[in-house]
Amino acid sequence: MAGARAGTGKSAGLKVAAPRLSPVVLEDLADRPAPDFERGGKYDGGRYSRAAADGLELSGADFAECEFAGVSFNDTQLRGAGFRDCILGELYAPVFRAARTAWRDVEFRNPRLGSAELYESGWQSVRIDGGKLDFLNLRGAKLTDVLISDCIINELDLGSAAGTRVALKNCTIGTLDLNGAKLKDFDVRGTDFRTISGLGSMAGIVIDDYQLGLLAPLLAAHLGVTVL
Repeated sequence: MAGARAGTGKSAGLKVAAPRLSPVVLEDLADRPAPDFERGGKYDGGRYSRAAADGLELSGADFAECEFAGVSFNDTQLRGAGFRDCILGELYAPVFRAARTAWRDVEFRNPRLGSAELYESGWQSVRIDGGKLDFLNLRGAKLTDVLISDCIINELDLGSAAGTRVALKNCTIGTLDLNGAKLKDFDVRGTDFRTISGLGSMAGIVIDDYQLGLLAPLLAAHLGVTVL
């Protein structure tokens, strides 16, 4: 009993660093109903409502203090683009091409994305609230201070990604790939998973007792442990 009490005290003393986020506050925005975006362009202080930017070539574009409400970026080439102090509400894109993009102080609200190609991207102080993503490719990405909540993700690829102070809250994830990931304070308590690959890269992940019970057979098989 004494040993059990000591263990409980130790667990209670453990702390997980939560994502450090500040709400994105945008004021005095100019309404711009029709996007005039182009490759390498710089855009700031604009509000874009129900606008379609499908199929545009916007590599290297820079967006600062912009609000997007219902914008469609389907098959738009955003490679190397940057988003700072932006809100993207109801972003729609069956194919979202955003490899090597930079996201800082950004809020995604209820996005609807099919294949989201965000590999080798950089995320700092980013929040995703709600929505559904079929395939979120964050392979090789660097994630710092990220919160994803109440979101359905069919497949989440974090292979070779680096994540610090990341939390997935009340999400449903089909397949989670962690192969080669380097994680610290990566909190997935309260999130459901169907399958996880890359068990050898789970160091730094925070789970709850219920998740541990579900993972036990997988961890035993990974370690070569026989349970009779």
